[in-house]
This record gives sequence, structure tokens and C-alpha cells, in this order.
Amino acid sequence: MKILVIEDERQLSEVLAALLKQNLHEADAVYTGPDGEDCAMTGVYDAIILDVMLPGKNGIEVLRSLRSKGNSTPILLLTAKSEVEDRIKGLDAGADDYLTKPFAAGELLARLRAITRRGSEFIGDELRAGNTVLDRNTHELGGERGAVKLAAKEYQVMDILLSNCRQIIPKERFVEKIWGFDSDAEYNSIEVYVSFVRKKLAAIGSNLQIKSVRNVGYCLEVPEC
Repeated sequence: MKILVIEDERQLSEVLAALLKQNLHEADAVYTGPDGEDCAMTGVYDAIILDVMLPGKNGIEVLRSLRSKGNSTPILLLTAKSEVEDRIKGLDAGADDYLTKPFAAGELLARLRAITRRGSEFIGDELRAGNTVLDRNTHELGGERGAVKLAAKEYQVMDILLSNCRQIIPKERFVEKIWGFDSDAEYNSIEVYVSFVRKKLAAIGSNLQIKSVRNVGYCLEVPEC
């Protein structure tokens, strides 16, 4: 799995990253709320470890912002034992689970496994932009002229784009998220699936457009997002 650690205590962040890598996960670390939110919105992570106390924007604010933007990545909230109110606020804001400091390494890994296994039960049912809706349960893409079923990788492409409206998504991130970091998939694989999705958007009368950004990646253009 590819995991984002948002924790401002550098020593703890380094320990967490080392623990995850020892257990064959990839780990990226950032140290402020705004940086964490920006990284989370790339859509390349399988899970996020999010501390409540962060500079710039606290963890609860980051969590609420991510969920309001349609980001459904499973999130494990880190809190101090005395922060009962923060745990309640975090769960109400969309956290999948929480862990109180100090914690055992084994418990953290177990909770990450649990929230990533059941992640699909906790995400919103739909992503909407313009006149288009993506049903996350059925993988159907709907527009003015009806709906079509997306194949697995088509769905992943569309989910990433809709979760990052008007943001340029590098091709590398599509490859990492859909095929995995160690995959041999080439960039033309992304181009093929983007082409499939474009045709289906046209077929359902969608007003969304997937724009190619030369030598970089793709951007979803939408009237309102």
C-alpha cells in the first residue's frame, strides 16, 4: 500500500515511515495541514495517517475539507488520550478509525489493514461534477443521455479525475494508483483508458472534458466543481 503520513512531530513521523517501509508499504511524510491536504487530494494514496494537532490547519479541518471535496481515502486519526472531543469530532467528520498516542506498532498496522479492507463501506455513494455523476457502488457513469457501466480501470481513472477537479494529474500518479508503484505499465496504457472514458462521457452527454496537458498528464475541465 501507499500511505501518506501527516504528522508534525518529525521524530514520530520518521518512525512511522520506517515502520511502514519495514512492512513493505510505501510511505510519504508531510508536516503541516495544508501540505497534507494537497498531497491527499492527488488521489494516489491507499490510506492516510492524520494527526489532529497540525500547524497551518488542524487534522479535523483537513479531514472535513477532504471529505467535502469527495476524497474517500481511508483515514486513521491520531489523537492524544485526553482528546476525547477530538476523537468524536474526527469520527463525525469522516475518519474511518482513530488511534490514541502512545500506541503499539502492531495495533497501528492492524488498524490500517482494517480500514483499507472495509474502505468501500465508508465512502460516499456518488461523485458529481457538472451534469455528470459517478456511482461508486455500481461503477456507473451517468449524464443527460443515460448511464454506462465503467470497466475497473476506467472507473479508477474517472474516480481520480473527479476527486481532483481542475487539477493537473501527472501520468505517473495514475500509474502508481491504478497499477502500483512497481508496475511495468507504460504511459500509453493511461492514454488508452483515458480515450475509453472520453468516449463514454460523450455517449452519455456529459459536459465534462478530459484535457491533455502536454508531457505532463490530464486535467478534468468542468463548469462547476
